[in-house]
Amino acid sequence: MHVEELRASLQSFGWPDYLVFCMMLAICAVIGVYFCLQLRRESRKQRAHGGAEEAANSAASYLVGGRQMKIFPITMSLISSFISGITLLGTPTEVYLYGAQYMYIMGSLVLMGFCMYYLFLPVFHELNLISTYKYLEQRYNRSLRLFGSVMFIVASLLWLPIVIYVPAIAFNQATGVNIHIVTPIVCVVCIFYTCIGGLKAVVWTDVIQTIIMFGAMALVLIKGTLDIGGPSVVWQRAQETARLERPNFTPDITERYTFYSLVLGGVAHWLKSNAISQNMIQRYLSLPTLKDARIAIWTFIAGVLAFLMICGYTGLLIYATYAQCDPLETKLAKRNDQLLPLLVMETLGSYPGLPGVFVAGVFSAALSSLSTGLNSLSAVVLEDFVKTFRSQPLTEGQTAFVMRSVVVVFGIVFVALVLVVEKLGAVLQLTITLSSVANGPLLGIFTAGVMLPWVNSKGALLGGFSSLVVMAWMCVSAQRELVTGNLVYQRKPYSTIGCNYTFAGEPRNFASLPLDGAFSHEASSGPFQLYRISYLYFTLFGALLTIVVALVTSLLLRETDLDAVDARLLTPFVRRWLERRRHKQSQIPSRTPDGLGLKHKATQETAT
Repeated sequence: MHVEELRASLQSFGWPDYLVFCMMLAICAVIGVYFCLQLRRESRKQRAHGGAEEAANSAASYLVGGRQMKIFPITMSLISSFISGITLLGTPTEVYLYGAQYMYIMGSLVLMGFCMYYLFLPVFHELNLISTYKYLEQRYNRSLRLFGSVMFIVASLLWLPIVIYVPAIAFNQATGVNIHIVTPIVCVVCIFYTCIGGLKAVVWTDVIQTIIMFGAMALVLIKGTLDIGGPSVVWQRAQETARLERPNFTPDITERYTFYSLVLGGVAHWLKSNAISQNMIQRYLSLPTLKDARIAIWTFIAGVLAFLMICGYTGLLIYATYAQCDPLETKLAKRNDQLLPLLVMETLGSYPGLPGVFVAGVFSAALSSLSTGLNSLSAVVLEDFVKTFRSQPLTEGQTAFVMRSVVVVFGIVFVALVLVVEKLGAVLQLTITLSSVANGPLLGIFTAGVMLPWVNSKGALLGGFSSLVVMAWMCVSAQRELVTGNLVYQRKPYSTIGCNYTFAGEPRNFASLPLDGAFSHEASSGPFQLYRISYLYFTLFGALLTIVVALVTSLLLRETDLDAVDARLLTPFVRRWLERRRHKQSQIPSRTPDGLGLKHKATQETAT
């Protein structure tokens, strides 16, 4: 059998699979309709208040669930929003190609939890915000708020089209249906329930989608492991090809994964996705108390860690299954990110309905991220643009129109941008690289805001713009090198000597050959290029550049009055330091025109 015939035979997506897939979409739509009706009932109750208060209540209910959400659904929504199809397909592919070194990034996820717990969340929750970027106006000025909001929109434009594209790859591998047919259909459902149901619809569809996601991966993991002879076979084959590794302590910052890039770069990567992202903060702020939000952080981290371990093991399982017949070399899988869907069709394809569960799980991961992004964009546009530039308060009807229009317009734009994403590289590295353009500067501005009271608006704005220009150059340069093939990495050993089908080329063992998407030792022998550092450092570099430029500029200008900084806008330990400083200054006697303290002058007068 030729490889083309085998690929066609594996695309056995039957009517039970389509039924399961359509049921998932139908459940999401029904949840949207239910919460739409609930929003209307709440709206009728609030009309007695009238005017601006009515519109404010409507917006709060639509965007943050009236700040009365429960921990369990919010935790599930956080996990589902964070674990997009990019993680679902990208992480197993990364482990298959380059080994399990990437999995050490889980340690940085725990460190991110402490940063969220102590540094960022207490500030945002106390301020009772809807838009995270309103903080920038309170801490700096309106210009920084608009800068932050624009950067969030840019980051969404770079990220969400990839989120939509990834499950379409899986669907194409399973069914052969063109990705540009299935993408608009699925996105219409997502836009529908997000548009009419608001945050509550998004959160509760996320709960369903998270369960489907975990169930789909569990099916693949259990059935695939049993098919090859148990976990011991997976472990043995991974060890034979050095896919199980100790941490790499090499100080070379151009190497793809080292202990330092995974921990230091990883913390910045997770922080930009949690601490400053409207997508995530909006969910934390929908909980009634800071205590609830802090509980949600750790339950969210536990869920993500469990899912990452499942994805990492799945990557090793893919290699154990195809150890003697690499599907990328034989072109059985046309793209790197089709490895997991290929495994699914080989292991579950003979069981009607189970491939449908997997595809539903991948689309669930994507829909949760897309719905979260659309809901957050409606919050940012309403709070940071419409309300900011409108002199008269919005009515309830106008508020609803703006929020729902934003969801529809951006949904259409994201579907159109899938055409661009299709031409780019592997999704995991692509996502982290492109998102750092906007998120590096944003992370720096927020971090300086909560931790460095000396930084003022001029310094923060200059730091943000400087970092934005440098990061755009770095990311464009790195992506150009990937597309042209000048930037390649050596993948782990693989083989095609055990294939039971014919393909172009001769069966052979490949000890270690370069593959698009990584940086080879041969390329590293040339002159150092900043954009060739590990992609995990990109967000960290952008944040540090922002902080350094902002702090130096602010200190040189000498315009910052620490006494004028609102202590509520600072993280708790900086707030305590500033309050102690102010208390000490209040104890110092004020000076008289002759330079003597009031107490000293009074003593002289008494002696006289």
